[in-house]
Amino acid sequence: MSYIVDVYFWILKILVAFLMAAMVVLVFGNVVLRYGFNSGITLSEEVSRWMFVWLTFLGAIIAMRERGHLGVDSLVRRLPLWGKKLCFTASYLLMLYATSLLFIGSWQQTLINWDVVAPASGLSVAFFYGVGLVFGVSTIPILLVGLYRALAGELDAAKLVTVQESEEGNIDEIQERHLASPAGAPVLVAVPVTSRRQP
Repeated sequence: MSYIVDVYFWILKILVAFLMAAMVVLVFGNVVLRYGFNSGITLSEEVSRWMFVWLTFLGAIIAMRERGHLGVDSLVRRLPLWGKKLCFTASYLLMLYATSLLFIGSWQQTLINWDVVAPASGLSVAFFYGVGLVFGVSTIPILLVGLYRALAGELDAAKLVTVQESEEGNIDEIQERHLASPAGAPVLVAVPVTSRRQP
């Protein structure tokens, strides 16, 4: 089961990279065509905007699993174990509630806009709102599993802190996460670099 989950999130990372590259091509290519050749890509603005929304939501799913969301943890880190568990449970319940609302709203908007066609691309606008469904289906199980593990006492004090104050993660955690990636997946290993003064 964990292998399937790893493969799923590896696919999400590939999609994020593809969306980023496609956005660069569409936006930069449109600028070059517009100013250099008095032409342009008709659907560039619309499709790149949709790609940006999908990129944001997919990235949030990945960050949720890898505990990569930024926040202020200075208070939580000073609490005793029961305080950390209480804050963890409260935050996960609030996130479950917010994600459920987002999922329900996205489902309703997807149904409403199923037959609405975007002006430039001709795609169904339901595709735009569908990212909320993907986000909900992917994130709600992460939150439920995390909540269960916290209530069952499977998480230590360090794992009960769900945010980090800077983008620089723990090198050991990054190495462990990427070394455990599925077979055949590209492995990224962060290696600390130290400088020495020559005598």
